[in-house]
Amino acid sequence: MNFTDEQMDRYSRHLILKEVGPEGQSRLLRARVLVVGTGGLGSPVSLYLAAAGVGTLGLVDADVVDISNLQRQIIHTTADIDRPKVESAQAKIKAINPDVVIEPWLLYLDASNIADIIRQYDFVIDGTDNFATKFLINDACVMAGIPFSHGGILRFDGQTMTVLPGRSACYRCCFPAPPPAKAVPSCSQAGILGAVAGMLGTIQAAEALKFITGAGTLLTDTLLTFDAKTMNFRRVKLRKRPDCPVCGEHPSIVELHDFERETCGMR
Repeated sequence: MNFTDEQMDRYSRHLILKEVGPEGQSRLLRARVLVVGTGGLGSPVSLYLAAAGVGTLGLVDADVVDISNLQRQIIHTTADIDRPKVESAQAKIKAINPDVVIEPWLLYLDASNIADIIRQYDFVIDGTDNFATKFLINDACVMAGIPFSHGGILRFDGQTMTVLPGRSACYRCCFPAPPPAKAVPSCSQAGILGAVAGMLGTIQAAEALKFITGAGTLLTDTLLTFDAKTMNFRRVKLRKRPDCPVCGEHPSIVELHDFERETCGMR
């Protein structure tokens, strides 16, 4: 595609990267990415994808901005308190890059609407804070064949993996079912270091950009974890399980269904 003079300047650091270049930037400008959650993870994800020139960003969130969010959800400001998060995020994204098309979804994803929404996008980012939606995203994306990035944070810890349905291990290959209710504390109970959300969300944004441009190696068949207290990073090798209930040889989960929604961070 032909770039305008403004685009040549805006994306100049991408254009001179041999792994991205004009072809990769063109792919970014044509790409459609869905960010589920505009909180701790979705904030850096959305900002970096917008700055990189991803052409269309879908934003899913039913919540409004609360003052307790501001310690880590950097896309929102004090002036945004009580404002719908998708509206607040849209305004900041447009301020960074007015060429990005924003598709706001002011709702909760559930089994009745997720399939129709995700099929409109090339890649999905799981920036949610509850196991119900994490498992729902995994199941829906695997069934639809849509790549996605999983992310979870709690206290000083983060974890992420990238899933290419049909080719790599999915979330259920690693965690077959949601944990029992109350088994994992929420961020409001256990706390979260604000910068951990930025660290993990930035990794998820990089995975989306790599997928779109074809640069580098994705975190497939790998669970990347880190402890920000020690800055120790660990890569846990995964494999696609033949007995996985959703992507295995004889899946037992063939329809989407909702779990009890309970706030969580990571397992």
